[in-house]
Amino acid sequence: MSLLINKKKYSSLHFVGILGSGMSAIAQYLTWSSVQVSGSDRLINTETTKYIQDTLESIGCRIYKQDGSGIMADTEGLVLSTAIEDSNPDIAKARRNNIPVFHRSDVLAAIVNTKKTIAVAGTSGKSTVAALTFHLLSSCGKKPSLISGGNLNELVERGFIGNAYHDTSDLLVIEADESDGSLVKYKPYISIFLNLSKDHKPVTETLQLFHSLAKQSSHVFCNYDDRSLRSIQPTQRFGLNNKADLFPDTTKLHDTSSSLILGKDTFTTPFPGKYSLYNLLAALTICKFLDCDSNSLSKSSETYKGIQRRFNCYKTAKGVTIIDDYAHNPEKINAILETVQNISPVIYALFQPHGFAPTRFLLPELIEVFKNRLRESDVLYLLPIYYAGGTVNKDISSMDIAEGLHPGRGEVITPGHRDDVISHIASRAKPGDIVISMGARDPSLPEFARSIAAAIDK
Repeated sequence: MSLLINKKKYSSLHFVGILGSGMSAIAQYLTWSSVQVSGSDRLINTETTKYIQDTLESIGCRIYKQDGSGIMADTEGLVLSTAIEDSNPDIAKARRNNIPVFHRSDVLAAIVNTKKTIAVAGTSGKSTVAALTFHLLSSCGKKPSLISGGNLNELVERGFIGNAYHDTSDLLVIEADESDGSLVKYKPYISIFLNLSKDHKPVTETLQLFHSLAKQSSHVFCNYDDRSLRSIQPTQRFGLNNKADLFPDTTKLHDTSSSLILGKDTFTTPFPGKYSLYNLLAALTICKFLDCDSNSLSKSSETYKGIQRRFNCYKTAKGVTIIDDYAHNPEKINAILETVQNISPVIYALFQPHGFAPTRFLLPELIEVFKNRLRESDVLYLLPIYYAGGTVNKDISSMDIAEGLHPGRGEVITPGHRDDVISHIASRAKPGDIVISMGARDPSLPEFARSIAAAIDK
């Protein structure tokens, strides 16, 4: 099979940074579609990416070092993400050989054009709503495909990486990413807008991108409760507010689940927090529009198993709960801290900023969310900023966040190395306490959370 990109067919593509979540998802989907796929990555043959690499190779992807060796005579196109710098050896060789270079979004846009695509947009919750929508549609027999940024636990249990799936219907669920502005390239059947806050770009700039995507979509759904989205003209609005087109009659929040009632039907997701209600309602809005049976949706909502690094819990024998979560922007941090604070009177919150530029851009908002959200009983560990490599300006540190929190509530600690906090927490955490590790991009964070759990149980 070949893929039509910019009016030309390609049957052999090489992915630079293929082990990344967004790149590996597209690589899998194309391989399953009989496109020849190869790739390279700076993290090749490392423990944190071994499973991804092994799985990609098992389905037919060829993986190389990032030294240009993966660019072959039959390579027709090179695919890269925004994170890849021009100095990369693969890019240099491709240009010497006059091989076209595409952004990841160009390839995803080409795939979108081949399907009845559902694009999930928003500055928070994209991965979860895409995963939950895929799960519900699958359970209702709609046989959708998926290209996502998060690994679904139900797919991981079946031997997949978890961020992609290829099925037989014309339905495809994707995440529409605003971080690099690429979502304006998509022309989906459905676009759903979850929320809007400052994250990768200023709110006004992101809103313009959302407007562009909405205009290119056949059907548009919007969260009525987010006032920042009110200027988008949707097909339907959903929300907890009864002025929305689709809203629940009642809602219930529990320590381990969230539920809502629509008419005679109760829908429950096995994850806590008000934000979980919005994620569930968004997915239901899509599935009801696509004529899914309400009884089937009610049953399948309870069996959703979540995504890796989205409220992943590790229970210790000593009664302390460790949570690993992808929260990295102020809105996500606020939502997750609010959720766990409603469950436990003592929270040990660990935050690892996911880059120097994001920390610099979001510094005032990060200070504000921690200052407003921390309680006297809480402890905040501001870990060193994660460095993913490449050329960056390191003129900011987690200490800048800490300085903005004084005077304030709770205890704020800035360790020199994140491993320093493991024994510190293990010596202090008591039964009923919650430890939550927050951060993005770093593939070693799940193991870090497990290390804390192991130390507590020593």
